[in-house]
Amino acid sequence: MTDKRFREELKNLPLLPGCYLFKDKTGRVLYVGKARELRRRVSSYFRQRHPDRPKIELMMDKIGAFDFIVTGSEVDALVLEKVLIKKYDPPFNTDLRDDKSYPYLAITTEEEFPRVFVTRELHRRGTLYFGPYTNVTALRMTLDLLRSVYPIRTYARQRATGRSRPFLDYHVKWALNPGSTPTDAAEYGEVIKKVIAFLEGRDASIIKDLRSRMKQASTDLAFEQAARLRDKIEAVEYLIDGQKVVSRDKTNRDVIGIAEGDGTIYARILFVRGGKMVGSRGYALAAEQVEEDVLGAVLERYYSETTRLPAEILLPAPVGESGLITDWLSARRGRKVSLLVPQRGEKKELVRLANANAKYAFEQYRIRGRGGEERATWLMGELKKDLGLAEIPRRVECFDISTLQGTETVASMVVFENGKPRKSEYRRFRIKWVGGQDDFASMVEVLERRLRHVGVDEPGNKFAIRPDLIIVDGGKPQLSAALAAETALKLLDIPTFALAKREEELFVAGREEPLRLPRNAASLNVIRHIRDEAHRFAITYHRGLRGRAMLVSAFDAIPGVGAVKKKALLKKFGSPAGVYAASAEELTEVPGVSRPLAETIYTALH
Repeated sequence: MTDKRFREELKNLPLLPGCYLFKDKTGRVLYVGKARELRRRVSSYFRQRHPDRPKIELMMDKIGAFDFIVTGSEVDALVLEKVLIKKYDPPFNTDLRDDKSYPYLAITTEEEFPRVFVTRELHRRGTLYFGPYTNVTALRMTLDLLRSVYPIRTYARQRATGRSRPFLDYHVKWALNPGSTPTDAAEYGEVIKKVIAFLEGRDASIIKDLRSRMKQASTDLAFEQAARLRDKIEAVEYLIDGQKVVSRDKTNRDVIGIAEGDGTIYARILFVRGGKMVGSRGYALAAEQVEEDVLGAVLERYYSETTRLPAEILLPAPVGESGLITDWLSARRGRKVSLLVPQRGEKKELVRLANANAKYAFEQYRIRGRGGEERATWLMGELKKDLGLAEIPRRVECFDISTLQGTETVASMVVFENGKPRKSEYRRFRIKWVGGQDDFASMVEVLERRLRHVGVDEPGNKFAIRPDLIIVDGGKPQLSAALAAETALKLLDIPTFALAKREEELFVAGREEPLRLPRNAASLNVIRHIRDEAHRFAITYHRGLRGRAMLVSAFDAIPGVGAVKKKALLKKFGSPAGVYAASAEELTEVPGVSRPLAETIYTALH
């Protein structure tokens, strides 16, 4: 299944709203989607097959990579999704997504008496739009609430023409009627300002009033009224949470976020056009290529390769020689370009969002790597340098011991060649020579059983090759065990390290103090990843053995189940797990198992 290729990337996706892009091996965008929580949504595609949805099955077979953009809210993700679909025209979006348009709340600000109404169109001039909104019920509930608080006009002006008396809404104080009742435009303008402030989240007085009324209703034991007020509060909070006015500031701008680590500087550039985010791009630089000014290096590198420069570039920190860089960018654009470091407001929030995108994208970049052999060579070079090895460790083997209360002790060996797992050479060991719980002796046994094959020239021996580096999970005792096995086999020339879990310290022979690498060092991340893979491989094996042993021993404790019936049960259901999954009725189908015995077996196992 495809999910194995992306397992680590999926684990590191954030639980935040955003858009995701599935791509084929050539980089072509196959599908664009939005998500309230990126990790859960994207992972759901890879968790299981979709036989009832053949087009998704076809898409999953074509996926070679995926990308994502974190947004400030689910609504922002919805806006960005529509933009990205229009930009890339992905082939699988045509039939795999709902193509409906989402509603907005519109205010006709250029009219003498502005109207407030719900619409799905965005082409009207002089109109302020809030949204889009994914929850239409919450939208209409909020509009009704606004009408109950403010006397706003919600109908078209044409309806007022020729009328000699106000509409019913006016009589019940739900709406002003500019067409038939004298109304002061300035007074009405103040009302509209309050409505706009409320929709932008700047006026919380309505919510405070609703909370006060709900509390009073609850005190008065008017629980139905309190529940209705609670629903109104939830609807209002849902609508105003993270909403952006899409027709306010139309300035075209790029927003740059930065993340650093592993000897790499990673920039994520968000493209904001016409007040909406329309895409992003990631950019990586080797830290050794940058002398001091990180942002200056990013600006110089990226904008020397593109001619699409915006009017503004928002930065997370000041850039060195800003005047010189501003002049250079302005000359490339043909018009002025401003470099800004916002301190507050929406622009500051955009920079925070860009930094978050850089952080999450950088984690994916570390997992995916710089690409093929180039990154593998670099990582192995980092290992060689930081561990003080004489040669680049092309083949790394890692060992881990797993046990539970001295029973079912097992071990795992994982193999990485040039930084990539070689799963065909993974091995699991059941401890044979050691009785009880003795991790030291178990590690000696496993290393001896593995290393005795080194240099042995015989048909089918995959393990004649000598590892360039051995890692064992644990501290000084595990290192001593590994060295004891190597001494017995006269293989002390293999570099061997033990990685302790608590402080992530490395113990090595001949050194009293542990080696402490920087937490963000690429070499330490590689060692951690290999160690975690060995641990996962051992735990998986151990759980299987322990589960089978517990089921078999459970049979032995059931009155009336002897060797013959145990054999019959296993023959019928194939395995202890199959017996466990069977119902009492199904157990009676086994020869010699009566209904009372079947119920006894079922109760004992469950």
